[in-house]
Amino acid sequence: MPAVFLASLERSPSSNGAGKCDKNRLSLTFICDIMKISAKTKKRQRMPFVFIPVVSARALKKKAGNAMEKGKVVVLEDRVPKLKERRRQKANRRLIAYLSFFFLFILCVLYFESPLGAVGHVEVSGNRHLTAERIISLSGITKRTSFWKVNGQNVEEKLTRHPEIKEATVEKQLPNTIAIHVREWRRIAYVYDRQTFFPLLENGRLLKQEGTKTAPSDAPVLVGWKDGDAIAEMTGQLAELPAAVLGAMSEIHYKPTKEYEDRVIVYMNDGYEVSATIRQFADKLSHYPAIVAALDRNVKGVIHLEVGSYFVPYSPPKKEDGDETTSP
Repeated sequence: MPAVFLASLERSPSSNGAGKCDKNRLSLTFICDIMKISAKTKKRQRMPFVFIPVVSARALKKKAGNAMEKGKVVVLEDRVPKLKERRRQKANRRLIAYLSFFFLFILCVLYFESPLGAVGHVEVSGNRHLTAERIISLSGITKRTSFWKVNGQNVEEKLTRHPEIKEATVEKQLPNTIAIHVREWRRIAYVYDRQTFFPLLENGRLLKQEGTKTAPSDAPVLVGWKDGDAIAEMTGQLAELPAAVLGAMSEIHYKPTKEYEDRVIVYMNDGYEVSATIRQFADKLSHYPAIVAALDRNVKGVIHLEVGSYFVPYSPPKKEDGDETTSP
């Protein structure tokens, strides 16, 4: 294009000497245009050649149809219903889980608040002197108490506050049973005062609130005991005795003398009488079964255990003159 333009200019006539100057300018312009064209040609030669094939729509459709026949390509229109179905199933499962949790929560609340969640039975074992009703009352458990709100440790603390209960254990048994096992302090004697028998425990505690008018048979009765120190010392001695020997005693009288200031007289259930001291009471009376086994059971008397051990039978009653009879 510039060469043609230059040729047309060269053919135009010049009227004056200024034509030479215009001819030189056009030749320079032609040279610059040639250099620019060569530079653009070099840049195009440096760019990589990329071949973009042109495929017709019919060929693409045919190729897609072959791929569908082979199972390699899934049309988007076919996948949309499946995706919707999966999302629907996932949403249904989530809804079912939420509803199940909600109804389960409602059932738990109804169970805890209804009589089904309350304590149905209370079983008491190990008690000897305290009744089961008394122990249940001390525990604070009622039929309105929730089974799941029962704190075993708190119930045990309540029970052990009673002076006669030594230990207590509380267990929960499904579905609604509470098992209470207690261990009582042993009653080793009863103090007789003002026609009332007060239990004396092995720990030295006197239960003034548990007095009874009926004579007990499970432990001896202390008669005539006014000195608190003597009772405390005697309690320690009785606690060391075997249960068989302790059960064989009926009454223990406090009979101090000038010779033995801690002398006691024990009346046994088998008819014998024992004279001993508090200081060595447990050591001496522990041999009582062996001592009685060596005696004649038809002869009753006093067994002295103050220093040694010897037996003095009762003297036969004297017959008065009016009681004598003569044979015909």
